[in-house]
Amino acid sequence: MTAYIISGAAALIIAFVIVTYNSLIRLRNKVKEAFATMDVYLKKRFDLIPNLVSTVKGYTKHEAETLEKVIQARNSGLHSSNSEKIEDEKAISGAIKSIFALAENYPELKASENFQNLQNQLETVEVDIANSRKYYNAVVKQYNDKCQMFPSNLIALIFHFKEENMYSVDDASERNNVKVEF
Repeated sequence: MTAYIISGAAALIIAFVIVTYNSLIRLRNKVKEAFATMDVYLKKRFDLIPNLVSTVKGYTKHEAETLEKVIQARNSGLHSSNSEKIEDEKAISGAIKSIFALAENYPELKASENFQNLQNQLETVEVDIANSRKYYNAVVKQYNDKCQMFPSNLIALIFHFKEENMYSVDDASERNNVKVEF
């Protein structure tokens, strides 16, 4: 009789470990998928930048420094780790803002159909990026909760599941309201 109780308890513990391990794997894969989705939109924006820069160059030949910063930010976005990609993405966002600020000084540029088309495409991509960031953070939260909460944290510790970083805004100025004029 005691052997049955011990066998039953062992079976329950093994079942718990298997179910918890599989749920951690599922969540970790969702984190990877969420980051990959965000990465697709970042790549789409990344590919729009040369067109934007070449359009702006035609109107602002003497603003080379601003354009060089944008190109430099774009070219630095070739890192492989998620945290490096997030940092590069922040630099690219700032560079794009500087192009649009530069465009404010050139009414003929703002009126250009090509520039307006690129600006509209970037706005659409930015919305997609924002939505994918929200999804990524939601999935990371679920995964991190599972890694931190008892008793699943014991399984996470045993099998070396590490917490993931959420996408966050580090620059306080990015939290301020932005005035957009067209």
